[in-house]
Amino acid sequence: MNMAAESVDLIQAWHDLYVTLGSASAGLIGLLFVAASLHLGDVMSNPMFRVRAYHITLYLLTLLVVAVVILVPQSVHFLGAEIFVVNVVGLLVPLKTSYSYVYKHPDLCERGGVKRSWIVALSLAYLFGMLGGIALIRESHWGMYVVTGSYTALLVAVVLRTWSILLGIERTEKVDS
Repeated sequence: MNMAAESVDLIQAWHDLYVTLGSASAGLIGLLFVAASLHLGDVMSNPMFRVRAYHITLYLLTLLVVAVVILVPQSVHFLGAEIFVVNVVGLLVPLKTSYSYVYKHPDLCERGGVKRSWIVALSLAYLFGMLGGIALIRESHWGMYVVTGSYTALLVAVVLRTWSILLGIERTEKVDS
């Protein structure tokens, strides 16, 4: 089988899953905007809620881009390179957060604003996405399993982190009442 046919087979094998994952990511972006709009005062008045909502939006956008890239018909080499680049860009967010809040503002970490475990988990998920991209560049189709594991881990982490924002807003509203 030639490389073009293998690329089509690979993309077709994962097509339905990534249509679903991409739709879920896009839907979550929309829901995040709706929730933030409904509680705009709370989000804007609390710097940690604002930073979390911004970062979660970035994480969801990287997931959406990965889904789109996988759905675009192309060679496995280009697919792997694009997935690698998207994950490098995604990795910059937790690394920048780590530098900003762990080293420059450690008091925010101690008060629960930024958890080191969150930064490590996101960084590892993006590193696995990069590994999957490298595997695809090398025409190892098992790279799609690694990319999918990375995607799933990021999606679960983002949903949990979004939930923590909503719980924090709820607590803030109860205190203010």
